[in-house]
Amino acid sequence: MIARKESFATALVRRLHMPLTHIVLITLGFIWMYPFLWMVSAAFKTTAEMFSGGLNLIPKEIIFDNFVRAWEVAKFRVYFFNTVTVTVSVVAMVLAWTSMTGYACGRYDFPGRKFFMGAIVATLFLPTGYTIIPVFEMMKRLKLLDTLWAVILGEAGGGHVLFILLFSGFFQALPNDLEDAARIDGAGFVRTFWSVMLPLAKPILATATIMQFMWTWNSFFMPLVFTLSKPQLRTLGVGMYAFVTDHTTDWTGMAAAATISLTPIITVFLLLQRFFVEGVAGAIKG
Repeated sequence: MIARKESFATALVRRLHMPLTHIVLITLGFIWMYPFLWMVSAAFKTTAEMFSGGLNLIPKEIIFDNFVRAWEVAKFRVYFFNTVTVTVSVVAMVLAWTSMTGYACGRYDFPGRKFFMGAIVATLFLPTGYTIIPVFEMMKRLKLLDTLWAVILGEAGGGHVLFILLFSGFFQALPNDLEDAARIDGAGFVRTFWSVMLPLAKPILATATIMQFMWTWNSFFMPLVFTLSKPQLRTLGVGMYAFVTDHTTDWTGMAAAATISLTPIITVFLLLQRFFVEGVAGAIKG
């Protein structure tokens, strides 16, 4: 009888545990997401309602003037396409060279490999602010100042150590039979990497794409430095300055602009989240 009571109590606890866990997690998730939801809500409100509405997330009247003002008046249309150009270019360049570097470091034991890996890991300790001066001088000598190329090369440069380590660990774990089969078929180094090994690295590619996309899309310091004299080359992060003047701040317009800016990041993450989770899980497991 006692055993039956204990088993019944255990079953009851198990049945109650799962719903309570879900309730707690949903509550914490809502608290964590609330600032973002409030910002999106403010983008559809008037300035008066934004300040008087308190914590209310539902606008009394949905208006789209804030988005029109942000897109046209604040020139976010120009900033958006500048950001797309910079981000796509940077992501493509970073994926290309970090995947090749990770493949070489993960599959080949060349002379000086340990020193090279140690050197690129050491770059993690260099703050961005300390490297902006030599990068600026380099762009000046290349006569790329006041162009989007300066922003692209500045963002694509650097160690990107995390991605190199992810690719290196992934390629190192692959069996040697894949390369042996490729050599038998007559494939060289480049073809083996491009046609055989790289397609297998989709989880790492997705992880690197999402992370680099977020970093570049939200970048502020580098685009600010290289677009000071040409406001028409600003990206979305720097373009937020358009809503701040000496005496006033257009808060609802800024909320609409921030919503526009965050939408592509959320979209890319939702499209690649499955591969992102697989890449992170594989990196932790490895």
